[in-house]
Amino acid sequence: MGDQGSQTAVLARYFDTSATTPAAAEVLEAMALAQATAWANPSSLHLPGLAAAELLERSRLSLAEGLGCELDELVVTSGGTEAIHLALLGAAAALEPGRLLISAVEHPATLAAAAQLQQRGWSVQTVPVDSQGLLDLDVLDGLLIPPTRLVSVIWGQNEVGSLQPIEAIGARCRRAGVPLHVDAVQVLGHLPVVFRQLPIDLLSGAAHKLQGPRGVGLLLVRRGLALQAQLGGGGQEGGRRGGTEPVVLLSGFARALELSCATPSSLAPLRDSLLHRLLSFPGVRLSGPPPGDLRLPHHISLLVASEAGLPLSGRELVRQLSRQGFALSSGSACSSSGSAASPVLRALGISEADAASGLRISLGPWHRAADLEALALALQVTLAASVASEHPLTA
Repeated sequence: MGDQGSQTAVLARYFDTSATTPAAAEVLEAMALAQATAWANPSSLHLPGLAAAELLERSRLSLAEGLGCELDELVVTSGGTEAIHLALLGAAAALEPGRLLISAVEHPATLAAAAQLQQRGWSVQTVPVDSQGLLDLDVLDGLLIPPTRLVSVIWGQNEVGSLQPIEAIGARCRRAGVPLHVDAVQVLGHLPVVFRQLPIDLLSGAAHKLQGPRGVGLLLVRRGLALQAQLGGGGQEGGRRGGTEPVVLLSGFARALELSCATPSSLAPLRDSLLHRLLSFPGVRLSGPPPGDLRLPHHISLLVASEAGLPLSGRELVRQLSRQGFALSSGSACSSSGSAASPVLRALGISEADAASGLRISLGPWHRAADLEALALALQVTLAASVASEHPLTA
């Protein structure tokens, strides 16, 4: 089997797109062309620099058009983590220290930025979620009063797939006059985003979740919102983020977003058929929202137990399936927590034992029905082997 055939076989068994995605062939082609023709520093005034500057602006225009924002609202970053930190730390720097509200199911990057704000005199309060991972809007309403000065919410939850009602949350924040940052890393490429139509002040994203390159992300910043740079230097990004712009990476990001906009996600029907199959297995149940408007269209999250109801180790299931060539996850790929029990699942009211049994399956646009059937059979065999074993995969 040639290299292309080998890659196709690997992708057919890769079900961890919520962690990262392989760059699309069209993205690699765009980046190769950029590397060959626009490799210079875009701040330079010679011809190679001007070529890089032109491609940089073309990529910005493409991203702004795809995300429904103004050109000067887009700040290029090194990825989602930096974008989240710039949003929270940069916006907070222009405000008197007060209270930051975050949901109970935030990404570790948001938790890290919130911890830095606490060191700067801010207080951080967590808004609870329900059993599906959705924000308690009544509690939020009661907290949108002084000293609350900033809110940050993850739009698409990476572990349990829940989609927060961002328009309802944003409307509440607007009425209270409190800026809202939205972590849209899991949403870009899967759902349409029109920034100018959303009641959001800051929105962060990353290229590698939508078959773009790693190492580049963005932050959308509403016009008129003060944002203090966290990285100084040459005054790039309108003075909001120093550093030579990654022209090649940004060209790949722009191409990836173009592809996702041109071919809207059709993964929900495939996802639903796989979920229906998996839920027929004894001991397997869904975590997070059911399929529909409140769940990411490519995302499945499960809790797995033996037929006797004993929770199985999600991490060990991932290892067993990996030995069969399948790649999936037992939770966030960005968490360094030593605990097997997911804090996100615990926030949904799931017991510690069950929270260690989480399994996440996330699909890509290359998947076909036969790929899903192969995964279902592999999981079925793995579960049966665990039940028959004298040493089951207990959490």
